[in-house]
Amino acid sequence: MLVMSSREFNQDLGRAKKTSLATPVLVTERGNPTHVLLSYHDYQQLLNQQPKVTDLLALDVDIEVEIPKANMALKAVDFD
Repeated sequence: MLVMSSREFNQDLGRAKKTSLATPVLVTERGNPTHVLLSYHDYQQLLNQQPKVTDLLALDVDIEVEIPKANMALKAVDFD
């Protein structure tokens, strides 16, 4: 993985794009990671690794969840 400062990234976008075809490029600001540049192919692979919400909702799994009763104090509304 190539690490570039945001200044380097702005000055040499072509290098970042070319490198991202082979490996992700990590962009930093003041030494802290802020962005990752991926090739579109790598991005699509990441998307395909995650299950779709519709598939998760359709799972036939028995899950027992105990939800605690809400403890809320209600006040009468004064419309005057």
